[in-house]
Amino acid sequence: MYVVLGGTGRVGGAVATALLDSGQPVTIVTRNAAKAEPWVRRGASVAVADVTEVDRLRQILRRGTRAFLLNPPANPATDTDAVERHTVRCILDALNGSGLQKVVAESAYGAQPGEALGDLSVLFDLEEGLRAQPIATSIIRGAYYMTNWDPLLAAAREQGSLPTMLPADLSIPMVAPVDLGRVAARLLMEPPDRTELTYVEGPSRYCAADVAAAFSRALGRHVEPRVIPRDQWEQAFRSLNFSAPAARSYARMTGITVDGVEAPSNPVRGTVTLRDYILALAKHTPR
Repeated sequence: MYVVLGGTGRVGGAVATALLDSGQPVTIVTRNAAKAEPWVRRGASVAVADVTEVDRLRQILRRGTRAFLLNPPANPATDTDAVERHTVRCILDALNGSGLQKVVAESAYGAQPGEALGDLSVLFDLEEGLRAQPIATSIIRGAYYMTNWDPLLAAAREQGSLPTMLPADLSIPMVAPVDLGRVAARLLMEPPDRTELTYVEGPSRYCAADVAAAFSRALGRHVEPRVIPRDQWEQAFRSLNFSAPAARSYARMTGITVDGVEAPSNPVRGTVTLRDYILALAKHTPR
């Protein structure tokens, strides 16, 4: 049995899909049972729990032999670093006594130690915690999620504008959830080895101008990148109802992305192009 945290989300759902397509038994862990109904129809089991319920989560993990771990994002109106560090500790605590043979955990390009660096420092803590425990572990460092562009569909569709903090011509690694899910499922099904680190990105690297061009093709109208100056990043996050600590943390994380994260020489490359991802997003998102 494979246990998938966040199975009703984009990445966790992609992991569950890949496992089910391979004929594997899957238990999806979710906070919202209603969201899991489609997975029940596909033959998955569902366990309702919050990752902060350590004893409950440990009991669920004991149902399986392998698990996909994903630290849930905090509400941006909170101190996101503090909340997400707490959930990391809860997940690590739940592994104690779980009896799992292997776990695969989702991390991020640029994960590094530090304070107020958003996911980069929080997920580094997760990596370090997993390395310190006895269960065989595979860590996936995913590139910049293509899903980060999803909230900008409305602005592109209605205003022909793509607000971004990334320089229009800066090419960075990006990846679609389905490609992350496929790699995670493969690693879950492989023999349990010691800790390994796998970088995953899409078939090419892209810049904000490429994203705007993809929206232009998908929407049938011209879309232009609108680059937000660096000294306005924190205020831009604040305008989206981020707390002050979260805005600072996200701005610093964005700065690390812009300034350049480590570029692995041999990443696993997915098959979903940015153009196809944006086309599907526009097609399946109602006006």
